[in-house]
Order: sequence, then structure tokens, then C-alpha cells
Amino acid sequence: MIADASAKGARAVELKSEGERFDEGRKLVPTLLLGVKDEMRVMQEEIFGPVLPVVTYRNLDEAISYVNRHDRPLALYWLGDDHRNRDEVLARTISGGVTINDCMWHFGQESLPFGGVGASGMGACHGEWGFRSLSKEKPVFIQSRLNALPLLRPPYGKVFDAILRVLKKIV
Repeated sequence: MIADASAKGARAVELKSEGERFDEGRKLVPTLLLGVKDEMRVMQEEIFGPVLPVVTYRNLDEAISYVNRHDRPLALYWLGDDHRNRDEVLARTISGGVTINDCMWHFGQESLPFGGVGASGMGACHGEWGFRSLSKEKPVFIQSRLNALPLLRPPYGKVFDAILRVLKKIV
């Protein structure tokens, strides 16, 4: 994905500390991709690695419009202190879970459901939500032989009229 984006004009910025080694085994340097475009693989596929494509915008409406023009995201991360803008993004977009001022701990919250919507998947995992998503409940209703339901079915008669009179007095 990094090579594809670079070949199509994005700039890859590796985020590695001086002296940090990534040449041993299967390690990938955390990488920012600047100047990404929608036709790049990194913008079309799920990313399971330390790669962050950065999409710039001039104003909040432009950012919200961008999100809404694409498939609904599995997660949405708001980083910032402007509560009004944050609430605007939350109100005008649809996504799976939302995390404010973090991203890595989003998945780790067992007291919140984790899952997508639309193309990013349906259902949720974690705790009770995961149990319900991965289970098939089988509701069973058993009507007792002795019940008042026949009194409410046609043909209506004296008993039904009496019930209505009682109910009218209560209400």
C-alpha cells in the first residue's frame, strides 16, 4: 500500500526514532502518507498495519462531506478540543464506534460495543454486544390455556361491554 501510494504521488514519512531498528524480521516502520488520493489502495482497503493516510481539508464542512461521500467507516476518531466542531461531526456523520482524542484504545474498551455499519460490517463484539451478535436468540412465547384473550376477540358481547365500562371509569 505504501509503494502504491508513493507511485501515485503520495509522500511517505516514516516515524522512527533515531537508533530504532526495523530491519530485523517482519517489522514495518510506522508511516504517514501525505497527499493521498481516493484511487490509491490505502484509501480503498482496510489497513492492518502502522500506516496512516492523511487527508487534508480547509474547513469542517469539507471534512464532513468527504466522510459522507464514502462508505461508512468502521471507526471515527476525533482529535481536538473544540466541542462544538466535535458535536457537529458526531451529528452529521454515520460510523461504527467513535473515539475522542485517542484511537488505539477504541478496540480495547470491553464496556463498549465494537463494530461497524454498512460496508464496514454489521453487529458488534465485546461483552454483552459480542455475545448477542454471535448468538441466535430463540424467543419462545407460550400462551396459557387459561387467559383472558378470548374475551377481547369478536364476536363482542356483554362481557366485552362490561370490560369497556370498567376501563372508561378508570381512565
